[in-house]
Amino acid sequence: MADSVPVRCPTCRRENAFTPPTFPCACGAPLTLPVLRDGSPVEILHRTWDASWVDVRCEVCGRQDAWPAPETGCACGTVVRVPIVPVPAPPSAAPDPAPAPADVPVSAAPPRPSPSPLPADGPPPQRPAFRPVTIRTARDCVTAAAQYLKWLGFADVARAQERTASGVDLRGTGVVAQVDPTTRATGLREVECVWLNGLADSAVAVFFSLAGYARDARSRADDLHVPLFVMDLTGTPQPVNDAADELITQGARPPG
Repeated sequence: MADSVPVRCPTCRRENAFTPPTFPCACGAPLTLPVLRDGSPVEILHRTWDASWVDVRCEVCGRQDAWPAPETGCACGTVVRVPIVPVPAPPSAAPDPAPAPADVPVSAAPPRPSPSPLPADGPPPQRPAFRPVTIRTARDCVTAAAQYLKWLGFADVARAQERTASGVDLRGTGVVAQVDPTTRATGLREVECVWLNGLADSAVAVFFSLAGYARDARSRADDLHVPLFVMDLTGTPQPVNDAADELITQGARPPG
């Protein structure tokens, strides 16, 4: 596991510990994104496809690929992109990269990575790696959130009927969820709405947002113990509060 690095929030100036994600290179070696320790994190206000990927070279095989840009959330609700060390120019007399394994064609471009969340306490035993759904549309956001809830162990997760009337996008056994695919920070009213729906259904209420959360929404979610997740364009939700960390650790609880 990679060592954590301090990341200072540009909004509230709070210093948070951030563990750079590790992905599997096509050669089979683990590749940890090289976070720039003295770099300045940038608040994410608007997401673009190009800005959501960074180029990193594998130190084992020399292969250079695009990987999801590292992001992290602060307790104040700010979501930032963490800068990484730029890829150095290859030396003029550098040896050829090591060949790929026999079952990986050298000419084939590696697929986009499929990272799994890395909570501080680790996922529960027996849980398989989460396979995200790449986000290109608002519908993809809902699909990715549904897959994540299923990965957490919730059964029968499906799109809810009459989303506009209920404020709920997904329902499953013991869970209701709302998904905000817009480029604005999710507000207080939306968080309270999904919480009320969870209360009415005696279910866990979960929120997924593409652009993060307003400060009052983040604070209210903490008070109500509503798990909040932010989603990157790979479709991998990341926890932004303690309730979300607990949900990842415990997963869906059996009924009864």
